Amino acid sequence: MHGRLWLVFSIIVTVFWGVWGAFIEIPEKAGFPATLGYSVWALTTIPCALVALTIIRWKLEHDGMSIFLGSTVGLLGAGGQLILFEALRYGPAYLVFPIISMYPMLTVVLSLAFLKERASRRASAGIVLALIAIALLSYQPPNNTAAQGRLWMLMAFGVFLMWGVQAYVMKFANNTMAAESIYFYMMATAVVLIPVAVWMTDFSRPINWGFKGPYLAALIQVLNAIGALCLVYALRFGKAIIVVPMTALAPVLTIIISLALYRVIPHPVLATGMGFAAVSIYLMAE
Repeated sequence: MHGRLWLVFSIIVTVFWGVWGAFIEIPEKAGFPATLGYSVWALTTIPCALVALTIIRWKLEHDGMSIFLGSTVGLLGAGGQLILFEALRYGPAYLVFPIISMYPMLTVVLSLAFLKERASRRASAGIVLALIAIALLSYQPPNNTAAQGRLWMLMAFGVFLMWGVQAYVMKFANNTMAAESIYFYMMATAVVLIPVAVWMTDFSRPINWGFKGPYLAALIQVLNAIGALCLVYALRFGKAIIVVPMTALAPVLTIIISLALYRVIPHPVLATGMGFAAVSIYLMAE
C-alpha cells in the first residue's frame, strides 16, 4: 500500500457516509422522494468531478478503455441505487438490505481471485470480522410489510452483484487510469440516469419543494458525493479486500449519531455488530 493514504481516505469515506446515512431520511420523511434525492445526489457529484479534473489539470483520459471502465463503474453504482428503490417497493427492507449489504464479500472474492491481492493474518482476521459486522449492522426488525412475489429478491441480488463488481472494477481501473478520470465518468453516468429517477417518481403524491426538500437533500447528498470521490482515491492507494469492507462499516457511525439525536438504544444485534466493527477496523488499520 502507498503509505497510509489509503487509510486516510478510507476514514474520510466512512465518516462522510456515516453522517450521510444518519441524516438522509430527513428529506424523505419531510416529503421529498428518494428518487428525487438520487437526482440531487447526481447533481452534487458535478462540482466534485470539476475539483477532481482541476487536480489533474483537466487531462481527462478519453480513450476507449478508460471510458468503458469509468462508465462501467458509474452505471453499476448508480444503476444499482435505482434498482434498490424498486426492490424496496416490492420487498420489506429487513429482507432487502441484508442481501445487498454483503456486496463487500463479492469484492473480496473477485480481488483475491483476479487481482491476486493478499493481506496479513491480522488484516485477514479484520476482514472476516468486518464481513460479520456488516451482516449484523444491516439488521432491521421485521415489520408488517408483506413481500410481493419474488421480484424483490431478484432485484436485491442484482444490486448485490452490481455493487460488489463495481468496487472490483473501480480498483482494476485504478491500475490503468487516473482516479479523477474514473470519478468523472461516474458523475457522467449518474447524471445520465437522472431522467430514469424522475420517471420512477410518484408525482401524484405531494412533494416538498421547500428547504427540507431539495435544498436540505443537496447539503446531505454532497457528503455522499465527496465520500464516493474519496473511495476512488482509497482504492488507488489501498487493497480492495481491505478498503471496501472497512468503508462498508459506515453504518456504525450512522447508528452512533442516530443514538445521540433520537436517544434510541440500539438493538442487541446492532450493538454486537458495532463491537465487531470496532475490532475489525483496528485489525485492518495495521
